[in-house]
Amino acid sequence: MFFMFDTLEGYIKPGTIEADLVQKIDFSHLPVHIAVIMDGNGRWARQKNLPRTEGHKAGSKSVKEIVEASARLGIKYLTLFAFSKENWKRPEDEVNTLWELLRKYLIDESQVLEENDLKLKVIGEKKGIPFLVRKELLRVEKLTKDNQRMTVVLALNYGGRQEILEAINRLIKRKDSLKEVNEETFSRYLDTADLPDPDLLIRTSGEMRLSNFLLWQCAYTELWVTPVFWPDFQKKDLIQAILDYQKRERRFGGIIKGEGTNRE
Repeated sequence: MFFMFDTLEGYIKPGTIEADLVQKIDFSHLPVHIAVIMDGNGRWARQKNLPRTEGHKAGSKSVKEIVEASARLGIKYLTLFAFSKENWKRPEDEVNTLWELLRKYLIDESQVLEENDLKLKVIGEKKGIPFLVRKELLRVEKLTKDNQRMTVVLALNYGGRQEILEAINRLIKRKDSLKEVNEETFSRYLDTADLPDPDLLIRTSGEMRLSNFLLWQCAYTELWVTPVFWPDFQKKDLIQAILDYQKRERRFGGIIKGEGTNRE
């Protein structure tokens, strides 16, 4: 069976920007979990005097590239913020285009995911997703459930505050009363219960906000914001984000050895 993600050889062309950047990666210090807020499709289209729907179509190509690049690089978890609770407020034709693009992606790429040992997981409120899309999601989740190379997490009909509230309600409905709820206990009631918290959060288009995305999980996540619109985000941008992450000293609220105790 042919595995398109088995190696970087032949994927990164010699003499390119990507080839220069990838040589600098410390593959023993990769982020385990990368989350992405894919922003800027509409502005990308507006700059080109195109309908917003064309921006989403172009953005779907970036999804394919970043999934492949992440798998080739050795990332274990990739979470993509694909459709938020707030996105329902957009024009009907734009919303329909977003869901149809996802359905087409699942149909076209499900075999690629399976053959390359990639698992699909969905977080968010599934019952609000259009039936035909939900049907494809369930099919691909079942098809890839035992795959282990990388987990592709799609946040769909998702909102961080809603996820936290739903977790609280699940705790309330427990028949056996809990004497105490700590962070570990609470995390088990979130959609991401079986996932590690993101090490790196990438946001495209230059906006400096979380947009109600993984609010609990990103407490100590490293943030990397780029002005590049999502349809223009390519593997070189992903590699640059990883390189920047590797330069940082993660403290988790503590201090770097040798620094004064008055600095967090």
